[in-house]
Amino acid sequence: MQNPTQYAPCPSCGQSNAKKVSYTWWGGALGPNMFTHVKCQNCGTQYNGKTGQSNQRNIILYFVGSFVIAFCICGGLAAVNFLLQSQ
Repeated sequence: MQNPTQYAPCPSCGQSNAKKVSYTWWGGALGPNMFTHVKCQNCGTQYNGKTGQSNQRNIILYFVGSFVIAFCICGGLAAVNFLLQSQ
């Protein structure tokens, strides 16, 4: 477990009292751990605890990548189903 002072200061208020976020709607339990997603205990801003910058770009890439992977899996299963039914 990391000490709160090990995270970058909040980009909004400059405080160093961030707490690690363990679960989010966009990344479940894996996404926040991948991007060191933390929340400032002073103002509530969520950001990357390593860089002190927004995780917005990472969140978008993670969300789009997850969607593409899920779409490919579903499309692949549909293709296999079609091929098996056409024989």
